[in-house]
Amino acid sequence: MTRQAQWAGAQRLASLAFVMLAGLWLGLGQVAAQTIEKLTVVTASGRHDFDVEVMRTPEERAKGLMFRHFMPNHRGMLFDFQRVEPVSMWMQNTYISLDMIFIRADGSVARIAERTEPLSTRTIPSGEPVLSVLEVNAGIAERIGLKPGDRVEHSLFKPR
Repeated sequence: MTRQAQWAGAQRLASLAFVMLAGLWLGLGQVAAQTIEKLTVVTASGRHDFDVEVMRTPEERAKGLMFRHFMPNHRGMLFDFQRVEPVSMWMQNTYISLDMIFIRADGSVARIAERTEPLSTRTIPSGEPVLSVLEVNAGIAERIGLKPGDRVEHSLFKPR
């Protein structure tokens, strides 16, 4: 084997190793971002359980469900804003229509923005100070009969 052939083989091996390590690194990032927690929404129609990803850091909250094309109906994303304040959400780079549920610190639902428009940069305000926002697939709030004042149970919320 010539030196040139050996060098080309070594370069291919190094490139393959780099791609594998990059894939592993990115994969570990996805696992960390997709830690699943249990959450229950309590409405007049009963208790409705969801598996949620909880976004706690500014970087996680900024990305949210952007660039995803699918979310199972039993899943959701809970945004923890760490303090009670007015918040606004938007749908930029979000391909899935969502119901956004704005939640007070005691776990009571303050407001529901149903069937949000994918890819829109229009802001969706909480309407009052809240601690959190739960995003689920569009239509779920209506299907479970969710209304302002209903309760969300998760370790993030401290009932009165």
